[in-house]
Amino acid sequence: MPVRIQISLLIYMVVQGALFGIGALLVLATPLTAIAMQLLPWVVGVTALVSIPLSYLIAPHLLARFEGRLGVTSSSHHQL
Repeated sequence: MPVRIQISLLIYMVVQGALFGIGALLVLATPLTAIAMQLLPWVVGVTALVSIPLSYLIAPHLLARFEGRLGVTSSSHHQL
């Protein structure tokens, strides 16, 4: 499995949790509170789906920081 996908899987839950927190605050801290019981399941589903590509886009940045700090080339990082 490619390292980018492995990193994406690791950070998926963090990204999803952060997006859910933002979505829940938007629902619960605005006049949308009246229909919060209908909106919160949608917030969960939408944030779960949006977090997949977002974590995939964030992963190379984390890998670049790792490679830059250790001076590792992209072809030899799988040996670590």
